[in-house]
Parts: sequence; structure tokens; C-alpha cells
Amino acid sequence: MLINEDLLGRIIALAKRAGDEIMTIYNTGFTVKTKDDASPVTVADERAEKIILNAFKNDIRTPIPVISEEAAAAGTLPNLDGSTFWLVDPLDGTKEFINKNDEFTVNIALIENGVPVMGVVHTPALETTHWGWAEGAFKQSGTARLEKISCRAQPENGITAVVSRSHRGADIDDFLKAYTVAEEISAGSSLKFCTVAEGKADLYPRLGRTMEWDTGAGHAVLAAAGGKVVTLDGSALKYGKPIFENPHFIAASNDVPYPV
Repeated sequence: MLINEDLLGRIIALAKRAGDEIMTIYNTGFTVKTKDDASPVTVADERAEKIILNAFKNDIRTPIPVISEEAAAAGTLPNLDGSTFWLVDPLDGTKEFINKNDEFTVNIALIENGVPVMGVVHTPALETTHWGWAEGAFKQSGTARLEKISCRAQPENGITAVVSRSHRGADIDDFLKAYTVAEEISAGSSLKFCTVAEGKADLYPRLGRTMEWDTGAGHAVLAAAGGKVVTLDGSALKYGKPIFENPHFIAASNDVPYPV
């Protein structure tokens, strides 16, 4: 599929439109429901997804199928006749949304041949958007000047590891023993990928369950910034897997060795 600035701009605008709806609900109150897999969901997830799916159908009008979290949870999945598809998480970090810590995102990614080739991560509460594509990785915060971002070289005094705010366990401590860790920081949602992409951290290990819509957009941003996302055997994390479930993975700057 031809990816150009017009398409990218429309996807960024769509993520922001969904984010505006999320913020309306965030600021006025909501109830929490539980899905069949025991994960939480709110009306913000549902309304944001409706905005995005309607836009793909009526405005963007690409013939490419869309895989979206809440639709998939309800058993509604399009037929993937080809290797190109959109991945949507209308509200990544629902726990962060419920806990009101602002670290939740709208994720939209384009997958081609198992690889995220474009991704937008919009953080509505922080008025910040990250995106990555063939021309590089970028960040826009509020009215600030557009910033091109990239991973940093591995620091000599030890790496900074970013860990999940909601899914930290002893297995992460064991994993990090292989590295000289100078600092640990916590973050929610796809912001962990973006933190590495911005050069604020060097490594994000994820040893818990994730789905492809959780990771596709952040993966695209990190890859465009000079990073990698690999499984525990060192192979590249791929997309379009059965039931769209990811294995454990490591996201890092290309300068950080893995496997160690």
C-alpha cells in the first residue's frame, strides 16, 4: 500500500478525534465493565473504536481490513485475505484510564507482510502524538514544534529500563539481572515504546500477555526511531499471528544487545 503524508495526516487526525471523545468521558465520569477475558472496558473504549471504524469505512475508505480490539473481543473479525491490514487499539491502557494517571493512548498501525510500517500513538490527556513511518519517527506535543526523535546510543554507565506500570513482576527483575541497569522508570500503555524511541530509555522487556493491537503502533514508532522489537529467541516480532496474541518480547534500541 502506498503510504504518503496525506494518509498519515488523516490517521493522525483520526487518532486525535478518538482521543477527544475519550477525554470527554474521562472528565465527566464512567463505569467499568469486565470482558470475557477478565480485562476491563469502558464506554470510552467503545466510543473511540466506533469513531475509528466509522472513519475507515466512510472517510478513509481503504479496502484493507481493520482489526480492532473491542470488535475482536466481541468475535467480529474481518477475513484477512492478504498480508496487509490495519491494527487498532482505541484505548490502550484502560487500567491507566480508570486510575486517572493520564498514560493511556489511541493506537493505529498499518501492517504489511507481518511488519508494522506505519504507526500513530496519540496520548490525549498529555496532548502528545508520536508516529513512525518510512520517513522516520516524530513527536508533537500541544503547540510545540514538531520534533524528530531517535533512540540513543547505549550509555556507558548502564541502561535505563522502562517497565510496565500495571504489569510489573519478579520475572522482570530476573530478566534485568543480565544488564547493568542505572535507572528504572515506569510507564503505561504504548508510551513505553515511545520512551525508548525518544532516547529516554534503552530497554522495555514485556514478559506478560499482550495482543497485536497493544503493540503494533508503538512498534512502528520504535522501529522508525532506530529500535527493534524481538521475541525471547531474538527473532523479530511478527504480526498476523493466529488469534493475534504476542509471545513475550523485548523492545530496545538497536544499540542494546539481545539476546545477551
